[in-house]
Amino acid sequence: MALYGDDLRFAHVLADAADDITNRRFRALNLEVETKPDLTPVTDADRAAEESLRNVLRRARPRDAVLGEEFGRSGHGPRCWVIDPIDGTNNFVAGLGNFAVAIGLLDAGWPVLGIVYDVTRDRMYSAAKGCGAWLGDQPIKVLATPLADSSLIMMTSNPLDEQGRLPAYPIRWLTQTNWKMRMLGTAAIEAANVAAGVAHGAVTINGKLWDAIGPAALVLEAGGVVTALDGKPIFPFDLRNYSGARVPFLAAGPSAHGVLVNDTTKG
Repeated sequence: MALYGDDLRFAHVLADAADDITNRRFRALNLEVETKPDLTPVTDADRAAEESLRNVLRRARPRDAVLGEEFGRSGHGPRCWVIDPIDGTNNFVAGLGNFAVAIGLLDAGWPVLGIVYDVTRDRMYSAAKGCGAWLGDQPIKVLATPLADSSLIMMTSNPLDEQGRLPAYPIRWLTQTNWKMRMLGTAAIEAANVAAGVAHGAVTINGKLWDAIGPAALVLEAGGVVTALDGKPIFPFDLRNYSGARVPFLAAGPSAHGVLVNDTTKG
């Protein structure tokens, strides 16, 4: 049995628990929305779903740490569950059904397990080291082919860097290539589409760690590459001083990765 097989089965239980809350709240008419200090929205559904996941983790995996978007980090140790109860909150608030539950497991700084549950489409992407990557009960693989005119590239919905500037490469991709740019408003689903062989690459500029771990585990187990935008390694990730800083990342098939890195690092 693969080392993380039991954890993967447990992660499916976690995703189902979060789905029950997010799906019900998404269809409710009295959604409570607040604005956090970083000007991003948070809803009662975000908090309720994360609290539910933490309670399950506390009972079932008491020795593991937990890091979530809404309530920060609790616990210590080499294993840390990283959760985003609703990735794509702006879509969720607007009534657009592009949002996901994202769950990942870091072990000694490495993403070894990932779940991305596309809630409104009932599409469960899952992977664990040594267990393969799956969409439902179907195995998935990244695209090994080179970039072509028909290639889909997923782009974060906010392309501004930390200084509030627009990098040159999104403009170049839109005006000087025939690649098909797509913005879904959820980094998790965008990267999951790379793992599933739908898109050649996905760029997330302003994501946080909870946007990256589950999707990274998916892409890596599906045969892809996940790095910083300049091609440098992200993993193993040192959690000791992490307090919500941005973690820009590029997820891509092996043939596309080098081309995309070369372009993101141009002037």
